[in-house]
Amino acid sequence: MSHAFALAGRSFRGLAPVLALAALLLANLLPAGAAAEKLNILTKAGPVAVNIELAVTPAERAKGLMYRTELAPDAGMLFDFGVEQPIYMWMKNTYIPLDMLFIRSDGRIASIATDTVPLSTETISSGPPVRAVLELPAGTVRAKGIAVGDRVEYRLFRDR
Repeated sequence: MSHAFALAGRSFRGLAPVLALAALLLANLLPAGAAAEKLNILTKAGPVAVNIELAVTPAERAKGLMYRTELAPDAGMLFDFGVEQPIYMWMKNTYIPLDMLFIRSDGRIASIATDTVPLSTETISSGPPVRAVLELPAGTVRAKGIAVGDRVEYRLFRDR
């Protein structure tokens, strides 16, 4: 079967599959939530700035950081579940060890899981109900002095 692609009146026979593959590869390289945003974690040692990607839809939350082989030291992914509820995470198909911050609706960190095991299907529980989970590169919590009770400043969280 012959494929043709037209652009500005010109025909590019056989180029359609190549362009489709390029678009697919590019889409898989772009992070969930596409545009990176910033948040701050207010610790006793001072604010910690994090460049975040958002995982809001069920599909984005299901994929999360799966299949990635690296994550910048100042980057993370924020999973927004919309309402406070018990949250259960796992590391299936996730190659990067992570620290997970479980965050209440008011922005307070309710619990923390550190140095999660890549590729594990073991359940990681939030403990108390939370609205969101922030995944960071493993070791960030220890290195930055992040603790339960610290507050995350971001538009999703409201002060109480």
